[in-house]
Amino acid sequence: QVQLVESGGGLVQPGASRRLSCTASGFSLEYYAVGWFRQGPGKEREGVSCISISDGNTVYTDSAKGRFTISRDNAKNAVYLQMNTLKPEDTAVYYCNISPYPVIDGRVNWGQGTQVTVSA
Repeated sequence: QVQLVESGGGLVQPGASRRLSCTASGFSLEYYAVGWFRQGPGKEREGVSCISISDGNTVYTDSAKGRFTISRDNAKNAVYLQMNTLKPEDTAVYYCNISPYPVIDGRVNWGQGTQVTVSA
């Protein structure tokens, strides 16, 4: 069964950093471009970033540019989102999903997500 699992969320102070992890069961992420998404309180889910399959090319939405970095470790079957200089408006549930790089658009069933709360 294809399953994506996000982890690493939590309560962080404004200006702090956090690294989220995305792992998969039932398939290998190394054959897919992977995106990160988020859904803030009362908002629709939106794309944040995407990483290509093999050459490591990345794209970011304006809200993530300069602060977030997406990366992948195929040996660990994982994709990461390093988030720096977090702001209260980054508060959201964060999800990963297969995405047709460079388009940031989820293509398989969503996982549970991981909650990131940025608050003093």
